[in-house]
Amino acid sequence: MCGIVAYIGKKEAFPIVMKGLQRLEYRGYDSAGVAILNGDLNVYKKKGKVKDLLQFAKDKKVNGSLGMGHTRWATHGKPNDVNAHPQQSGDGRLALIHNGIIENYASIKEALIKIGHTFESETDTEVLVHLIDEVQRQDNLPIEEAVRVALTKVIGAYAIVVIDKKDPNKIVAARKGSPLVIGLGEDEFFMASDATPLIEYTQKVVYLNDEEIAVVNRSGDLQIKTIDNKIQSPFIEELNLKLERFEKGDFDSFMLKEIYEQPKTIADCMRGRMSAAEGWVKVGGIEASYERIINARRFIIAACGTSWHAGLIAEYLFEELARISVEVEYASELRYRNPIIDENDVIIALSQSGETADTLAALELAKNKKALIYGVVNVVGSSIARMTDSGSYIHAGPEIGVASTKAFTGQVTLLTLMAIHLGYAKGTIPRSYYLQLLDELENIPKKVEKILEKNSHIKYIAQEIKDATNALYLGRGYNFPVALEGALKLKEISYIHAEGYPAAEMKHGPIALIDENMPVIVIATNKSAYEKIASNVQEVKARKGKIIAIVNEGDQEIRKIADYCIEIPYTDEPLTPLLSVIPLQLLSYHIAIMRDCNVDQPRNLAKSVTVE
Repeated sequence: MCGIVAYIGKKEAFPIVMKGLQRLEYRGYDSAGVAILNGDLNVYKKKGKVKDLLQFAKDKKVNGSLGMGHTRWATHGKPNDVNAHPQQSGDGRLALIHNGIIENYASIKEALIKIGHTFESETDTEVLVHLIDEVQRQDNLPIEEAVRVALTKVIGAYAIVVIDKKDPNKIVAARKGSPLVIGLGEDEFFMASDATPLIEYTQKVVYLNDEEIAVVNRSGDLQIKTIDNKIQSPFIEELNLKLERFEKGDFDSFMLKEIYEQPKTIADCMRGRMSAAEGWVKVGGIEASYERIINARRFIIAACGTSWHAGLIAEYLFEELARISVEVEYASELRYRNPIIDENDVIIALSQSGETADTLAALELAKNKKALIYGVVNVVGSSIARMTDSGSYIHAGPEIGVASTKAFTGQVTLLTLMAIHLGYAKGTIPRSYYLQLLDELENIPKKVEKILEKNSHIKYIAQEIKDATNALYLGRGYNFPVALEGALKLKEISYIHAEGYPAAEMKHGPIALIDENMPVIVIATNKSAYEKIASNVQEVKARKGKIIAIVNEGDQEIRKIADYCIEIPYTDEPLTPLLSVIPLQLLSYHIAIMRDCNVDQPRNLAKSVTVE
C-alpha cells in the first residue's frame, strides 16, 4: 500500500526515483508524485499511473541529485492531483511523502488553522507537514529535530520522508507501523518502502525500526535516533536478491509468471527441511522454541485475506496430524477483541509481506499477554519477522502480483511441514503414515507441473464462463478453504462477485441463487466425502447450474454430471490444497484477461495493507 522512493547522491535523482516508483507499482495506488530539489523545490503530482506522471513532467525542470517520489493509495481524500503526495508546507519550504494514517490529524489541523495555517488538500499528510513546519519555525530547529518533535505529537502509523529547501544536503525519514528501508551506496543513499527499488543499485540496507528517525547526508553520514532522542547504531544487512526475480521475463504478467513458478517455490520451501528418502523433517523455527510449541495448549493463527485461507487449511492439518487445538482469527478482529490468550498459547502470524498492519497489531496484543509469537512470512527482514519469538520464511521470492499465488502455496507448504513435524514428534501419526506423507509432499512440485500443462483446457473453460456476474465455489474438508481462496481470486482480479462455501452449506441459502447463468466450481477430490460431494453436484445440476469440477485423475462419476472437469493428480487428502488451488488460480487469471482487467494491479487493491 503506497510506495516511497528517495535518493541523495551524485547522480540525477529523477530517473532513479521514477524507476523506483515503477518497481513499486505492484503495491497498488491511484496517484503519483515527485519532488526534486536543486535550488528550487520542484513538485509534480498526477492522478493515475506513474506513466501519467512521467508524461506530465517530461517538459518540466527535473534535474537535481536529491529527490523523492510517492505512489498514493487514497485514505483521507479522494484520488486527485491535489491530494497526491508530496505535500508541502504553506511556504513551500518543506515537502513530505507519507505512508500510513495520522489518526489525530483533525484536532491538529483545527489547532493549526487557529494560528493561521491554510490547507489545500483533504489529506492527513498535509497536516503533518504543516505541523513539522510550525515546530521548525517556532523554535528555529533543524529539519531532523523538527520532525522528531512533531512526531511526538501525532497518533497513528507512518513512514515518512521529508526534505527542506533550505537544507539541500539532507533527507530525513521516520517510521512507525509502516515499513521503510535505507539503501547504502557509494557516497549515496536510497530510501524505499521495500527493497524492490534498491536492488539495482545496492545490496546493503538498513531497516528502520518503529519510532526511529534517520538522517542521511551527502557527506555519506547516516544517523539514526529514536523519537525520544536516543542514538541508535545502524544494523547493515545484505539483501542477496537478484534483479531478474523482479522482472516478468517471457510472461505477459507477473501473476502468470508467479503461478508458473510454483513447482520451484514449493520445492524451495521444502529444501533443507525434509527428506523422504532419509525419513526426516525439521523446521528450524520449531526447534528454536521446541518445548513451548510442543507443549502448547493451542495455536491461534492470525492472518488476513489469502493468508487467512492458508491458516484455515493449517487448522485441519494441525488438528488432524498433531492433535493440537487451533483457532483461526482474522487479525483485524483479534486486535479489537479482548481474547483469552496466555503464555500457554502459540500465536502463528501469516503474512506474505510481513508488514500487514492488522496482523502486527494482533501480535503486539498477544505479546503483551506473554504468548509465544511464531511468524510465517515471505519477505526477509520484514516487521513481523523481526518482532516474532521464532518463525520460518517460505522462500517464495518476490511476489509482485497483487493477487497472491505462490505465497499461498508457500505458506501451505510450510504449515504442512510444521504439522507433519509436530505430529510425528508427538506420536499422533504412525511412522508409516509419516513416511507416506513425506513421499507425497516431495512429489507435489512435479504434480503441480502436470496441472500447469492443462493451461489450454482451463483457458477454454474460462472462455465459457467469463461473462458470468456471480460464481459459487464449493469444497469440503481441506478443500473448503481452497473454495474460499478460489472465490477471492476471481473477485480480486476479474471483479466478478463470487462466494466460497462448504459444499454441505449450499442448501442453507446459496442454492437459491443457482440457475443456468451461475457457474458453480466444485472441488471434488476428497476421498473421505466423495459421495457427499457427488450429491451436492447433482443438486446443482438439478437447478441448471453450470458445473466446473476439480477432480482426481480417472474420476468417472462426477465427470458424467459436470459440464467441465479439470483433473489433478491424486495425492493424500491433507496435501490436496497444494494441487486443487492451481486450476482455480489459472481459471481466475484467464477470466480476468478475457475481461480486459489488469491482473497485476487490480483496481482499489494494494499488495501490502499497511494501514487499517
